[in-house]
Amino acid sequence: MKKNYKIAVFGGGSWATAIVKMLSENMNEVGWYMRNSSVIEHIKRNKHNPNYLSSAELHPDKLFLSDDINEMMTYADYLIFAIPSAFLKQELDKHTVSLDGKIIFSAIKGIVPETGLIVGEHFHEKLKVPFKNIGVITGPCHAEEVAMERLSYLTIACQDAEKANYLANLLASRYLKTKISDDIIGTEYAAMLKNIYAIAAGIAHGLGYGDNFQAVLMSNSIREMKRFIKKLHKMKRNINNSAYLGDLLVTGYSTFSRNRMFGNMIGKGYTVKSAMFEMNMIAEGYYATKSAYKINQKKKARTPIIDTVYAVLYKKKDAKKEFKKLTELID
Repeated sequence: MKKNYKIAVFGGGSWATAIVKMLSENMNEVGWYMRNSSVIEHIKRNKHNPNYLSSAELHPDKLFLSDDINEMMTYADYLIFAIPSAFLKQELDKHTVSLDGKIIFSAIKGIVPETGLIVGEHFHEKLKVPFKNIGVITGPCHAEEVAMERLSYLTIACQDAEKANYLANLLASRYLKTKISDDIIGTEYAAMLKNIYAIAAGIAHGLGYGDNFQAVLMSNSIREMKRFIKKLHKMKRNINNSAYLGDLLVTGYSTFSRNRMFGNMIGKGYTVKSAMFEMNMIAEGYYATKSAYKINQKKKARTPIIDTVYAVLYKKKDAKKEFKKLTELID
């Protein structure tokens, strides 16, 4: 295995910016695709992303920046996608170059709405990338804390341990610890599901439930996550590991959590449309809720929390009444 692969990050948001920052500390050059050419010019001149994590200092001399997705796919051996799942398909529809031999890592915590697939499955089923060339980057880790260089942890999952280790070593730094896993499907579904549970935590907070209920909600959420993932991909995994439980907790409790913020607004009476408009950010859990609910219509895991969030967001049920029912279903 050669040791000088070229790596490119796809996306212009917080996660993409954080990953570029991490890689730049250990590499001489990092590719970075974003569709906004004016942002690219701003980064070259001012050494920071004007829209996301603007406090994070970037090093343009170490960056190969492009607004041409095909140029970047041709350039890189490892392709790290951090584009919000709601926009992933429309970006991939622009590509015309072959992905043969490319290593795809997803840092996307969501479902592709058009296909109802997690990102790894989408690349495998729709773009014919073999699972051995697909990996996942998951937390517990908020991009905002990476920008502040607070101690953070990442899990890099791939069937091929050598590929996982290669990327894990390039992401590791004095403030970022990494570990690897072979549970691609489980870690990616966990990253998707925890956004739904964070919305539930936010709704509960917005309705006025306290810390005692939040603790019970999170306890039930990790057990529900375990039941759901087991139905989809049965293998030996410890659901209490950081990639599952840790990522759930940070997303459910953190003030940086967009999904918790979105849920909090719903609990306070905002409509879905007005909450999204005011946030001006993507809450991945909104799309994930519909996909998880539909998947579970076939898999039949017991998922009272997902069902409750779905009822509030998509059936327009009264949040207060639905959460009152939920309190009788969890323990």
